[in-house]
Amino acid sequence: MNKILKLSLVLFVICAVTAGILGVVNALTWERIDQITHQKEYEAYAAVLPSDSGYTAVEFDKSAFPTVDSVNQSNDGNGYVVTSTFSGAQGSITMACGVDTGLKCTGISIIEHSETSGLGAVAASTSAAGEAFRAQFVGQDAGIALSKAGGSIDALAGATITSNAVTNATATSIECVASLG
Repeated sequence: MNKILKLSLVLFVICAVTAGILGVVNALTWERIDQITHQKEYEAYAAVLPSDSGYTAVEFDKSAFPTVDSVNQSNDGNGYVVTSTFSGAQGSITMACGVDTGLKCTGISIIEHSETSGLGAVAASTSAAGEAFRAQFVGQDAGIALSKAGGSIDALAGATITSNAVTNATATSIECVASLG
């Protein structure tokens, strides 16, 4: 019994020290991590809907669009940037989608993902295949669909689930902006 108590106490001390160290590291780095996250979002916004004067958050019906994280209107009045998080083949994908005032996609930018390298991850890559995949979305409206479903978007080879998820998220983004009135 005494041995179990000693081992429990040692384990408790190790856990407490580890938790303390992690707490200090978190306190020292959270601000920088937050800055990096906001910078990635801003770069994604600028890539899908450039705005010289920034963006302003807009209220939307979260219950009608549960995958949409935020809607930001361009202060230039040329459209909206919708950020959404949705399920891909290997986990969550966070994406920014630009929508102009005519309810057409101006571009997409994948901010964060956990898709399989060489397959679904190509959707976010700077490779020719990734650029070509994302370019297909420019000018599309809410009726967007993969070509195998009668639409004009060609799926990435070996990444149909990711391609379908990105396509559906783009359509949802456009529908969300349309609901703003």
